[in-house]
Amino acid sequence: MGTVAVTGGNGRVGQAVLEHLGVEGYRTVNISRGKPDESHSDAYLTTDLLDAGEVYGSLAKSDADAVVHLGMLPTPERTPGYRTFESNAMSTYHVLEAAGELGVETVTLASSFSAIGGGFEPGPITVDYLPVDESHRLTPSTSYGLGKQTLETIADGFARRTADRPRTITSLRFPWVVDDEMARETFVEADRTLDGLRATDTLHTQRNTLFTYAHVSDVVDLVRRSVEAAFDGHERVWVSAPDTSAETLTEAVVADLFPDAAVRADLSDHTALVDTSKAARLFDWAPSWSWRTLE
Repeated sequence: MGTVAVTGGNGRVGQAVLEHLGVEGYRTVNISRGKPDESHSDAYLTTDLLDAGEVYGSLAKSDADAVVHLGMLPTPERTPGYRTFESNAMSTYHVLEAAGELGVETVTLASSFSAIGGGFEPGPITVDYLPVDESHRLTPSTSYGLGKQTLETIADGFARRTADRPRTITSLRFPWVVDDEMARETFVEADRTLDGLRATDTLHTQRNTLFTYAHVSDVVDLVRRSVEAAFDGHERVWVSAPDTSAETLTEAVVADLFPDAAVRADLSDHTALVDTSKAARLFDWAPSWSWRTLE
């Protein structure tokens, strides 16, 4: 099956990706900066992902056929802005450069919902149409969102190279990734109507992420499929559960919070506000897990 190097394999999603790839028959290498932990992978290489030499050395030692780059700061709250941006942008450059020079064919990058200009933005998200797809304009202003947008631009540049580049690069725009326990606590046990969210002062965050989420089981499945992809170039791909995290029907959510957005698809029931049809076309992937199964 080959070897997959996963940066940031010590993280919650990284551990899940390593375990899933291992079950699927891949040899896995965890490339991370923290304390060595080989319980989720076949090998561990301590690596500062902001050091180009260390990244090159670890990828060379791993003898990887593919790289999944998750080793970036998950949120911007605990670091200065320049560190947050650097984590997203420079680590990606180092990984793509090393992968290209070492002949690694496939790289999957952890982009984010924040690339569109939502997530951690202090102001409201700009929404031209719904559901959003990969063609929607990007308007980030924070160090985190700008870093994710830059990550994708860097991948565009490597894809234009005629040599020393990975053939297949995928930027997966992840929303908040949940497991059963997190979903039960956040969704099932809370009032997820618009009025309920307003009462807890969380509506801004939910609005700015279009009420998106994804279950870890769907995420690791998509990551594996991206590792096995063989298209030529760089593709941005949205990731989302099939429904919103709101109890209020989607049409009512749109009418209340996004009245100026053009509606381009059927948004009945609790349909998600993010279009994942590109993931279906590229990877034959469709999200299957909904928090409503826990109710």
